Amino acid sequence: MNKIISKRHFSEKVVELVVEAPLIAKSRRAGHFVIVRADEHGERIPLTIADSDVTAGTITLVVQAVGKSSAKICSKEAGECLHDVVGPLGQATHIQNVGTVVCCGGGVGVAPLLPIIRAMKAAGNRVVSVLAGRTKDLIILEDEVRASSDEVVIMTDDGSYGKKGLITNGVEEVILREKVDQVVTIGPAVMMKFVALLTKKYEIPTVCSLNTIMVDGTGMCGACRVTVGGRTKFVCIDGPEFDAHQVDFDEMMMRLHAYDNDNK
Repeated sequence: MNKIISKRHFSEKVVELVVEAPLIAKSRRAGHFVIVRADEHGERIPLTIADSDVTAGTITLVVQAVGKSSAKICSKEAGECLHDVVGPLGQATHIQNVGTVVCCGGGVGVAPLLPIIRAMKAAGNRVVSVLAGRTKDLIILEDEVRASSDEVVIMTDDGSYGKKGLITNGVEEVILREKVDQVVTIGPAVMMKFVALLTKKYEIPTVCSLNTIMVDGTGMCGACRVTVGGRTKFVCIDGPEFDAHQVDFDEMMMRLHAYDNDNK
């Protein structure tokens, strides 16, 4: 059992949970994720660790209610417990000083992007963060991102905050005005696909973090498989981060929608 220390609402369907998990807090690095169950009968949900506090022994998770299982996790209140939290899992982000890094996140993708932004900045990079959402209300963790970025560009579909346009508009704006050495993108699969198409045109190395359907999280079940560079990879053990120019996003999106009817 992992006790929820605090809960914060970002929107009606997106919450931040600070959860007791001292061993995970001590060993996690940027890019790592956990698998969570709300109760003993709950589905296993993969969630990237947005933050941790080693002293307090806590990790921070951002959860969006999409289906029944994620909604059950979001309904938990401070003082209640998650049945289990397993991790850290996956491969940590490869962090090095490459120069200028554009970190772009859409919606709840900003949560797993935050530790990468912090790590890239700590490594000495110039970090330009591009945050995107359909409306102002869907831009999350802005203050935290600003604290570790040299510049923040905000894009909203409806123009209610920042600049009106898609995340690719914001990324291209930066590319056209200065040399960009690397791009990191996290968000909906379709967003990452078009960021990858954009950066491939400009020949900029790009890393994406994939959030596929997972079951066991150890590479045994094969549920999270994706095609990268023509070869099968497992997001839970080989990822979650891959060369975005090599990912077959169309296949991945098809697999992500396999259980849509079961979530209704």
